[in-house]
Amino acid sequence: MRPHYGPPLEAPMTTANTKLYAQRRATLAQRIGPAGIAIIPTAPEHQRNRDSDFAFRHDSYFYYLSGFSEPKAWLVITGDGRCTLFCQAKDREREIWDGLRLGPEAAPQAIGVTEAFSSAELDTRLPALLDGREAVWYPFATHKGLETRIDGWLGSLRARVRYGTLAPEQQRDLCSVLDEMRLFKDAHEQDVMRRAARISAGAHVRAMQRCAGMIRTGQEVREYHLDAELLHEFRLHGSQYPAYGSIVAAGGNACVLHYRADAGRVPSGELVLIDAGCELDGYASDITRTFPANGVFTGPQRTLYELVLASQDAAIAATQAGARFTDPHDATVKVLAQGMLDVGLLDKNKVGGVEDVIETRAYFQFYMHRTGHWIGMDVHDCGAYTEPSEIGQISTRKDALTGDLIKDRPARILRAGMALTIEPGIYVRPAAGVPEQFHNIGIRIEDDAIVTDTGCELITRDVPVRVAEIEALMRA
Repeated sequence: MRPHYGPPLEAPMTTANTKLYAQRRATLAQRIGPAGIAIIPTAPEHQRNRDSDFAFRHDSYFYYLSGFSEPKAWLVITGDGRCTLFCQAKDREREIWDGLRLGPEAAPQAIGVTEAFSSAELDTRLPALLDGREAVWYPFATHKGLETRIDGWLGSLRARVRYGTLAPEQQRDLCSVLDEMRLFKDAHEQDVMRRAARISAGAHVRAMQRCAGMIRTGQEVREYHLDAELLHEFRLHGSQYPAYGSIVAAGGNACVLHYRADAGRVPSGELVLIDAGCELDGYASDITRTFPANGVFTGPQRTLYELVLASQDAAIAATQAGARFTDPHDATVKVLAQGMLDVGLLDKNKVGGVEDVIETRAYFQFYMHRTGHWIGMDVHDCGAYTEPSEIGQISTRKDALTGDLIKDRPARILRAGMALTIEPGIYVRPAAGVPEQFHNIGIRIEDDAIVTDTGCELITRDVPVRVAEIEALMRA
């Protein structure tokens, strides 16, 4: 029997959750100051085609502060801790078609806000809420038309200055405050992320075993067959959506970094790269595994796979509190650069030794992305990659490949509670001088990690990563 990892639908609001979101709002209120006011809309709905919308997904900032997942909603938080929710009014006819709404009458008790009104009252009530505030905070460049709407509210206030109204004189980017809050995952967030990771790991296992099983029985395997297994496992265990469009890439397709699951054939002797993760209760997971379609690595496949795995091991060892965000990437590049020389992907007579390969970025032909990114509510989560306390320290260098002048600032110092991916790879497209046995091999290995005081916790290792373990799993 398959274990059940999470609730069948988005987790209902509980007393504990209400307190959690209230504490986040209180923290935000403190950070914007007593004379500040923050305005946070949820995401807009988007039409897919005639009479049909894309599945609605809340704005991450909004949900982080409210736990409220209905569309057409706004939060207004003042520096003195008052929180006003604007949400859809109860409407019997629309609820027959679209589902039940919480409504402003029930919202204060249900989600712990100070007061709630219909979204239809937003334009009439916002000027009064802005009156007398010194600074209005909102997320810059994230909601089309938001700046214009705020200008309208401020304009209506300024039109009444003879009656004693005071419009905020400053507009501040709320992302700078919320990004820093979201960068550190609390115990609740870590628990949800672990559950999401277990579901995603189970989906990868299912796809790997299904692939080998179909090949053993003589069935034709297509990339969409494996994509279907992923989606089935996600929903079976309560995930609301995939965290992003799943990558299922067979053979040379794996050398396309953002390839999407399509109709490509999965031949028996090829590798398959799957980059897929579910979203659970607002939090993403992100796993990549590369495996032989028939369950057995060939010699060249194993050689490159072991190289990528060794580079990931080095990156994992470098992921610890006190290290820099760039340290795992640097550790990865050093291992990959040496390996490329050892296996003949790079000719040392042309590119020199490992330090030369790194300095000139000769490895970039086969490894062209960073080794990780923040992960959380968004799969590429928010948060600064430069150290805030050292932002003024700037050095310049010339890019070895483009010749562009690049400004470098000190990378972020990793601290307990941060969450990031660790995902080295190698991608070998046919080219002159590249050994033919490695042509069209694309490999990436990705795990999600939570930084701890003593290192990092890999939360996605319920799906195997070692060669022997993968082959054993696919024989099962």
